[in-house]
Amino acid sequence: MRSVLKKGGCLLALSLMMGSPLYAQTNDAQVAVASDSSNVISFTLDEAKKYALEHNRTIQNASYDVKKAEADRWKAIASMLLQVNGNVDYYNMFGYEMNMGGMKMPMPPYFDFGVKASATVSGSQIIGVKLANMARDLSQVAVAKTDQVITSNIETSYINILALETMTRLLEQGMLNLDSLYKMTLNAVRVGAAEQNAADQIAVQVAMMKSQVNSTQRTIEVMYNSIRLLTGVPADVDIVLSQKIEDVVNAASIMELMGSDLNLYNNYDYQLKSQSTELSKKQVTLSKMAYVPSLTVFYAWDKKEYCSDEAMTAPNMTPPNTFGLTLNVPIWSSGSRYADVKGAKIEYAKAQNELEDTELQLKIQEKQLRYNLVSAFENYQIQNENMEVMQRVFKSNTEKFKYGTISSMDLTRSSTDLVNAQNTYVSALVDMITAHVELKKLLNK
Repeated sequence: MRSVLKKGGCLLALSLMMGSPLYAQTNDAQVAVASDSSNVISFTLDEAKKYALEHNRTIQNASYDVKKAEADRWKAIASMLLQVNGNVDYYNMFGYEMNMGGMKMPMPPYFDFGVKASATVSGSQIIGVKLANMARDLSQVAVAKTDQVITSNIETSYINILALETMTRLLEQGMLNLDSLYKMTLNAVRVGAAEQNAADQIAVQVAMMKSQVNSTQRTIEVMYNSIRLLTGVPADVDIVLSQKIEDVVNAASIMELMGSDLNLYNNYDYQLKSQSTELSKKQVTLSKMAYVPSLTVFYAWDKKEYCSDEAMTAPNMTPPNTFGLTLNVPIWSSGSRYADVKGAKIEYAKAQNELEDTELQLKIQEKQLRYNLVSAFENYQIQNENMEVMQRVFKSNTEKFKYGTISSMDLTRSSTDLVNAQNTYVSALVDMITAHVELKKLLNK
């Protein structure tokens, strides 16, 4: 049983939709939560997912990456727009006198005020803006991928908890039945109608079931903590799951998923790889832009303000207004630009191969996951029927034991067979839900 519980999930309530009344679940254990309670929070599955999207810190960090990519995009755009800078400079020649044709002229200290406006446009900047746009889009896909991973984990934990709580109730009911038989057997021992060994064997079986109940409850608490981590709910807040298993998982949804086709462009892994390939392609273009001239336009204003009355009598040779154009034409780089382009082309070729491999892997994965889901569903049906048979056998043997027609050994063997059938059934459910969730993620449903 413990090995099954460690798998992290069981969808026992699927038997409700597939014809088995065994796991009918009531809402008795799910108490309505008062809205003013600060230590209890109630979630439907959709509410838990929505809460996580708002409070999960991993998702928040991914969204920060998008904001940073947007800031980088505007930085790339701003590099091509008008740049204006002002300056104030102070000069002091410490009384130096300049000899001009036999006349000595003092050079008083002065302030130099200036403003320069310039704009530069190059092919590298234009491609850089496009790269920044693609980087932002890539970050947005990464956020969507993170959202999918977090919400899928929440869905798995949510369903696992509901299933394990159902399993706990079944184990507790079985334990109560065996305990009742144990007490009945003890009474029979006292009057000499049964042997002590019979009571001891049933007592051992009761203890085993109690241990399984405790183990299941500890697993449930671990999964509640998992939901707390995923949703950002504080550790001192109790979580109540307000839905039944049949509300969130049913046979119809599984069959509907089986009828869905794979669209590669809906798969986040393919989107990430596709956009990474486009980035590599733009890097080739960016490398080629090193051959393209760049143009700079500037305007400068300058004014000197002397700090002394001993102003120079010579005219100010610095013009107050200056306008200029600079055309920078690459001529020779000794092959370095060619090497950059060649290296970028190689990286792009590698990226194309990786994209094709990703496409092939996803298509193969789709086939495998569909096969896994069909096989798991068929095995589930078999194990469900087997468990029902073991239940009927155990119920019949219980009645026979009451009337003394079978031994305690036969009864405990029947109880063990039922527990094993339940464990096998749970394993089948785990396999089915694992295949269901994996295919759901692949198809982005």
